Amino acid sequence: MIRVAVQAEAIDVAAEYGAHDAGGHGASASFVGRVRGEGGLVELFLDHHPLLTASGLEALAAEAVARWSLAALTLIHRVGGMAPGETIVLVLASSPHRGEALAAVEFLIDRLKTDVMLWKREGFADGRVAWVEQRGSDHERAERWG
Repeated sequence: MIRVAVQAEAIDVAAEYGAHDAGGHGASASFVGRVRGEGGLVELFLDHHPLLTASGLEALAAEAVARWSLAALTLIHRVGGMAPGETIVLVLASSPHRGEALAAVEFLIDRLKTDVMLWKREGFADGRVAWVEQRGSDHERAERWG
């Protein structure tokens, strides 16, 4: 089962994990990304291009499936406004052995930061608003995968 979604609704991590692992795979790895609340952050807003964001996530999922022996893959990314502590992204990968599942999760997180059309805007308690720029370290991590 391969599931890719872009959604404004909250991600129900427990329900997604239950649905994902229903096949009884040998190994499952996961990543849950949450909004940090540092420096007085009150909202993270993720803007996107509906077609390009979805197709970017789908392309990454297809590449992960082609690279590793995955029995199941779930890749969900939130868009819209989120408060500190809310889940932004969920990646679940399952395979017969842990190495493939772990590598697929790391690949997807590393590459989605540079390959998928998403724009982050931070809002702070003091009224400041700032767009988040990609970091050099994001590109370095993505380049490891070719």
